[in-house]
Amino acid sequence: MRAQIDEQCVIKANSQFWEQMLAMTLDPVSVSEEFCVAAGHVMGSVNLGGVWKGRIEVRMAEGLAYHATAAMMMQPLETVGEADALDATKEIANMIAGTIKSSLPRPCTMTVPESVVEAEGFCGAAQTEDSLAVAFRHASGDLMVRILEEE
Repeated sequence: MRAQIDEQCVIKANSQFWEQMLAMTLDPVSVSEEFCVAAGHVMGSVNLGGVWKGRIEVRMAEGLAYHATAAMMMQPLETVGEADALDATKEIANMIAGTIKSSLPRPCTMTVPESVVEAEGFCGAAQTEDSLAVAFRHASGDLMVRILEEE
């Protein structure tokens, strides 16, 4: 990655959201080559523009997405529906991306977050020339925060 974003920046942004907002701890996972999330995972994303252009994705296992949604809504897990999980995933992506955005060169704009349930699994390399992926583990499922830099 050409931007000054490293694994520790992503870990800090992720921890700040999960620990402060939901009182949940997600442990970083050492990823040597690639990390995968299964079909049915929920992805939230935002695009960034300005001096730095790219995309930040948050990909969560279905169980973690529903667990986080229940915590955000302060409701029992069994009352959470797919629409609720998609809305919560947008907010999670927005909060994590907003924290990462503060480490990027200015000016930097951020789009409204989007979310979707992915029909297929996804695997990503831990780091390439133009991307960085950091994986996290929780009892409810895994999470990947992925930053893609455009040229």
